Amino acid sequence: MALGLVAGACSSSSGEDSESDDSVATEDDAPADEPADDSEPADEPADSTDTTDEPEEVEQTQSDGSRLQAVIDADVVRCGGNETLPGFGIVDSDGAYSGFDIDYCRVVAAAVLGDAEKVEVVPLNADARFPSLQSGDVDVLIRNTTWTASRDGEQGANFLFTTFYDGQGMMVPASTGFTALEDLADASICVLSGTTTELNLTSVFNARGIPFTPVVFADNTALQPAYESGQCEAWTSDASQLAAFKSSIEGEGGEEQFIMAEVISKEPLGPVVADGDTEWAQAVNWAVMSTVQAWEFGLDSSNIGSYSGDDPSILAFTGQAENPAAGIGLPDDFAVQVVSQVGNYEEIYNEHIVPIGLSLEGSPNDLWTNGGLMYVPPFR
Repeated sequence: MALGLVAGACSSSSGEDSESDDSVATEDDAPADEPADDSEPADEPADSTDTTDEPEEVEQTQSDGSRLQAVIDADVVRCGGNETLPGFGIVDSDGAYSGFDIDYCRVVAAAVLGDAEKVEVVPLNADARFPSLQSGDVDVLIRNTTWTASRDGEQGANFLFTTFYDGQGMMVPASTGFTALEDLADASICVLSGTTTELNLTSVFNARGIPFTPVVFADNTALQPAYESGQCEAWTSDASQLAAFKSSIEGEGGEEQFIMAEVISKEPLGPVVADGDTEWAQAVNWAVMSTVQAWEFGLDSSNIGSYSGDDPSILAFTGQAENPAAGIGLPDDFAVQVVSQVGNYEEIYNEHIVPIGLSLEGSPNDLWTNGGLMYVPPFR
């Protein structure tokens, strides 16, 4: 009997440790849920065997039932985007979308489906971005969204390669004569809700002891007319957005605008996918990065499909040699499809961002060999 009690105590202790380990490993699953997840509950005590087999089971699930396969089966990429931001995401009277971010939605479709037009843009305001991603209403979010630690950790979001390095600025009517943040003491400032912009505004102004009144809007469709009518004395947003709206306002005969020189934050913008699906994240990431690598190789939409040189790196990149993408679920010629149909990074930037007044040369978004931050891992 004594031996039996000792054996039982040891068995009980081992079971508690195993449950504790499992709860840590799965984070969101409570130990009480484990029997429901196991097809053979009687084998549950054999934790060492289950743990050893677990990576193979996860890998198989990703391969057979991932978002990548779902997108391929649906034959369309549902991309959460903007429809009110010139240069990045805008929709015309015919319902056609265009812009820097929209082109990156097309990049994903070209890589995964071989057709850049197989995109369904789902317009989202700032507040709806992460709920739409979490619910699966969109496959990927490409909508001037800043990568932050809290979003990475709390929103079920997986941020990928940064496609645009930005920073928060402040715009005022030139007639005010305001040139510095301190000039905005007691001012009303227009800002979008649910954004890092709103948080940065409060943080910086409170830290400097500058009193202000935030005037919050859900989207730029409501914000811009409010600003132009004088409901706000200033407008804060990413500097790229301010440049876009400055160009738009002045181009339509509105009052001359002034963007202050000071940038008050770092705003790395890029694609976002839901956590938990490595295969889909890899496919989107390498599709996006191929536009930068093509630029570095000197390949663009006019010549990538006809490359006939002997550079082994370019031959691999264009699918004419050993496929570097064999393990990430993309076709051998995915980079050719991306660049020939949409363009390399420089082409995409010049088409959409330069017209709103932001030069590529010498900016953080220039290629690393030109002193910028556009640098991608080797395609090999």
